[in-house]
Amino acid sequence: MTDRRRAATLTRTLLATALGACLVTACGVVPGGPGGSGDTITVMTFAPEGTKATNMPGMTGMAKAYERWVNAKGGVNGRKLRVLTCNEHNTPTGAADCARQAVAQRAVAVVGSYSQHGRAFMAPLEAERIPFIGGYGVSSEEFQSTLSYPVNGGQPVLLAGAGHQLGRACSQVALVRPDTLAGDSLPVLLNAGLRANKMGDAADIRAAEDSADFSLQAREALSRTSGGKEKGCVTAVLGERTETFFDAFRRADAQHKNPQISSVLGSVSQALVDRTGGRESPFEGAYLTSWYPVSTDPLWTPMRKVISEHAFGDDGVDPDDSGTQTTWIAYTVLNEVLSRFRPDEEVTARKVTRVLNQSEAVETGGLTPDLSWRYQDMRAVGGFPRIVNGRVSFQVVQSGRLVAQQGEQAMDMTPTLEQAPRAA
Repeated sequence: MTDRRRAATLTRTLLATALGACLVTACGVVPGGPGGSGDTITVMTFAPEGTKATNMPGMTGMAKAYERWVNAKGGVNGRKLRVLTCNEHNTPTGAADCARQAVAQRAVAVVGSYSQHGRAFMAPLEAERIPFIGGYGVSSEEFQSTLSYPVNGGQPVLLAGAGHQLGRACSQVALVRPDTLAGDSLPVLLNAGLRANKMGDAADIRAAEDSADFSLQAREALSRTSGGKEKGCVTAVLGERTETFFDAFRRADAQHKNPQISSVLGSVSQALVDRTGGRESPFEGAYLTSWYPVSTDPLWTPMRKVISEHAFGDDGVDPDDSGTQTTWIAYTVLNEVLSRFRPDEEVTARKVTRVLNQSEAVETGGLTPDLSWRYQDMRAVGGFPRIVNGRVSFQVVQSGRLVAQQGEQAMDMTPTLEQAPRAA
């Protein structure tokens, strides 16, 4: 071997040795490295944006604002928080893609996200044991997977709560809901609340999720609730299309029979009431159910301060929005769970899962009951065993504002759901 070849071989050997040492000692960022290694913890929040159906930009916007806020304070337990966001596109493929991105980036958790396509996103997360903390609660898998840690009771408790609310005020009820897999459980849940108040089942009226014309459903809802002497009620749970439906419903009510209208938070919001006229809004007097206290409650002050200081004018981050609120609570849970690690302890998805499964209850500043997901905390709700918080609040649109309904206290709907037929 010539001297030149010996020198080249020695150079390659030294470079390889140096590179190996650098990887071991973390000289730089290694793509795909553990999401909790070193001084950074990686998590993800995903939600649909720019779609023809429901959009939740406030969830990803709140996640980024939380990232800026917590890092400005020195991070979580001395570690920097890195928040990835992903557009779920309201499709199974989009949901699965976001979950696979979380896996590829070694996220230690998916936090405060929205998707109807639970099967699509939970499978990749379950394969890598990545916990799903505080999803919006719109897919049944969020209340079935042992890797899901919900902070609210999702659509199940909202619909059961709506049934309780309407069962005390109406003689006949019609439900207008999406003709989707997620929508198929809604009548069962609403009827559970109605039956608890000795009411008959609601008329089930299906609609295409992304429809722009609800005139047919509006006429059917009106006919189903106008036959009796007592007041009928129409409730619509169509996400962003709820406004479109009630616009068609008002046009169909040419004889001004004015049935009581109703919905749930997420389909009707303070922003929607403001946009449609405030005090003159057609939603004036509407009944609503929510998971949380009214948005004017002082308990939301810390969240509002973070949005004001760290959302940087992002109009999608609305403190009155239930998606924004859910994400704030989910990150509150994450922060508390991560604070239970030792400062020098490696944070991994499996370790986060273990803490969630075994730790004492997590406080959320009074916005929910204290939350715990140990085996003994699960409830016997058919199809939704992971519900640990069944509380709802009852609200009404009054003078253009969502306020607490007089005479109705917050209520745990879990006992009602435990008596209901299996809905998923």
